[in-house]
Amino acid sequence: MEKNSDLDIDYFNVSPFKSVISFHKVIDALKEIAKENDAPYRSIYAQSLLNEVAKIPELYTGITHKKIIYENLNLIHNLLADLFPTALTYNEIKAVSLPFQNFNFNFTKRFQQIINDAGEEFEINIRDFTNDQYYIFSCCLILNTHYGENFDMSRPLFYDIPDKNGIIRHYRIIYNGDFCELIPTKDALKITQDDIKLLKNSFDNIALWKQKFPQHSWILKGFGILTLFEVTIENSISNIKTNLLKAGQEQLSVSTAQSIFRSFFKLNTIDFGVFFLHNESRNFIELPARVELQSVFDIMDKKVGKDVFNAAQKFFNAIKSIKGYYCITDILELHKNKEWIPYLDYLQKQGVRSFILAPVNKTDGFQAYIELYSPVPYALHTINANKLNDVMPLLRDTFERYHNDIKNELDAIIQREYTTIHPSVNWKFEAQAKNYYFAKKHNTATVLKEIEFENIFPLYGETDIQSSTKFRNKATLADLNKQLKEILNVLEYIKPNEETFLFQQRINEIGYFQKQLKTQQFIAEAQIHRYITDTIHPLFKQLNDRSEYKKRIQKYWEQLDEKHQCFWHERKKYDLAIQTINKNLTEILDSEQIALQKVYPHYFERFRTDGVEHNLFIGSSITPTQIYDSMYLYNLRLWQMQVMCKMVMLHEQTKKNLAFNMDLTSLIMVFSDPIAIKFRMDEKRFDVESNDDIRYELMKKRLAKAMVKNTNERLVQPHKLTIVYLNENDKSDYLNYIQFLQYKGYFFNEIEFVEVENLQDITNLQAIRLTINSNFNTDNFTIYSYTDFINYVTTTE
Repeated sequence: MEKNSDLDIDYFNVSPFKSVISFHKVIDALKEIAKENDAPYRSIYAQSLLNEVAKIPELYTGITHKKIIYENLNLIHNLLADLFPTALTYNEIKAVSLPFQNFNFNFTKRFQQIINDAGEEFEINIRDFTNDQYYIFSCCLILNTHYGENFDMSRPLFYDIPDKNGIIRHYRIIYNGDFCELIPTKDALKITQDDIKLLKNSFDNIALWKQKFPQHSWILKGFGILTLFEVTIENSISNIKTNLLKAGQEQLSVSTAQSIFRSFFKLNTIDFGVFFLHNESRNFIELPARVELQSVFDIMDKKVGKDVFNAAQKFFNAIKSIKGYYCITDILELHKNKEWIPYLDYLQKQGVRSFILAPVNKTDGFQAYIELYSPVPYALHTINANKLNDVMPLLRDTFERYHNDIKNELDAIIQREYTTIHPSVNWKFEAQAKNYYFAKKHNTATVLKEIEFENIFPLYGETDIQSSTKFRNKATLADLNKQLKEILNVLEYIKPNEETFLFQQRINEIGYFQKQLKTQQFIAEAQIHRYITDTIHPLFKQLNDRSEYKKRIQKYWEQLDEKHQCFWHERKKYDLAIQTINKNLTEILDSEQIALQKVYPHYFERFRTDGVEHNLFIGSSITPTQIYDSMYLYNLRLWQMQVMCKMVMLHEQTKKNLAFNMDLTSLIMVFSDPIAIKFRMDEKRFDVESNDDIRYELMKKRLAKAMVKNTNERLVQPHKLTIVYLNENDKSDYLNYIQFLQYKGYFFNEIEFVEVENLQDITNLQAIRLTINSNFNTDNFTIYSYTDFINYVTTTE
């Protein structure tokens, strides 16, 4: 979302396109409207808009720099009013863009809010979409549009954007290119059918694509409309999961699998199969599962000669070292290897001309392969093989989901249709699963009923790591500075012996980034990482084989984090600190919960963020076999206060071992009205049921960042427990608990009473703040029950 008005509009500098943003098609349509006589109000509006547009001729002829865009955003917004209806601006997630580009503008209100919530430091990028992929996709767009090809580029593209709470949301990207046109320049090369065949077999050969489609040899003129839909990968493949993954006693249908893959690849000529090879001998072995799977490549138990068996073994020995997918656009291309011919001839007789072999993770001494094959040459190739990336994790899971008895079948239904369930409410899920399972076995029509618990009392607590974002940014800055410094040292070491201009340019670029970081100006982490991986690392790889540089460059490589491929020293310390704190906090919660559940079963859930949140729900609908009394709720409230004290006390004793001096803040929200919760099938979690109960969820979300009224002071403070309440009765109850816990030494004696700032739709909240005794000897820490509290009150009275 770069807003530097001096920059060219192309996000990818290396591109077959030279982008020109033009609204000529919309303007031409306005000219026609202006001529209409039957709707004078439309023609008058269109003519007035055309008068304004005429002042900026580039809107029609074409814009190549962002400055004109940003200077005329209001006019552009009016120009595109029919495509961006005001009535839908808070519903649709839309913007003006160009295919596969990251330069967007004219956002709907909802899209703009999503960007604002992500924060100023976030840079939006298409997930797993590299510069090379952009170049190849752009070339395929030219082939489809200008040469009448039908390259299937419908691979789903996603944005991963954090919301205001830091939770990553996934958005499916849809481009509308109706207002774009492609124009060849004098530098555009004519593509032949032989070129197209060669390209189909060369998805990963970026040099070939750049040779056939030189940089900036085509003009992309017009504009596109980018639309986002919020999705998750799990939901997008849920239908495949239901049909392809079958538990134990049921079989995996070949016809269903073939139908799925034919739909997925949009090819009616492909077939699907699975076979297994021994890891060492490369001989075919029987499928280790009771499932119906066929295979053309597996010649076990088929009437073929020994020469075919030997040729097959040599073939699979040869391809076992190949990483990724093994794609053959035409099996005739393999006949140059004479030893394989008997097996290749067999496959060809079975209708195999093009095929893809996709290896699944090795398991228990065997290697599984997914096979896709077609009788049509060039139907399967290295380009559409990449569509498998989105389903291979699911296919790998297939070979791990075998269950052999009813209990496992019930567990599979619960896991598939619901989620991992807390023991306190598992009884209700199991009852529904049993009804569903036995009805299905008797061919009785049935559906899984919704799971709901009414008239229950909620408790919410949050133990947060103060200023975790600040610590993360500090660690990131340290790593970036160190990596840039090391790169600069390598470049200056090499520069005297190499071409001066190139290395001086790279040194200048590193110096620019260093200067920006020193002045604390914002530089996107992803931008620096992309520069290093796309520019510096390829240069170092070219020089790595030179004996005079190898040792120096190797020292740099050794400092890279294997997973992230960048310096991650300080961030690793930060991650370890966060993980350690969260682990300690969750261990305390989980261990204390074990004893508490024995007093009276209740629903408990926790979530790790930068800290730990927890929800507790108690009531007779959760535990209908036991008598419920409000005493159990009071016991739960007292337990919650003590456990949150214990978490802070233990953290104070252990934080000296962390790389960062991190403090904890603690918050309890008291909500005395009963609510109802329902299990959301689409989200696989419990949520409040009625509109009246939504206030509880709103308070939870908005209190974490709340301030004390009429001050700049955060409501939550380190070393303090903040208790937010709604009425005087709750205040009175908690003051009694506080007096008791002060007597036990868990809190210091001072008590603060503060008013919470007015939150959206929530006002008049009050809070109590207490300083936790961080010096308390936790070896003597005891969780006191409500009975202990009553005995204390009785004694003191």
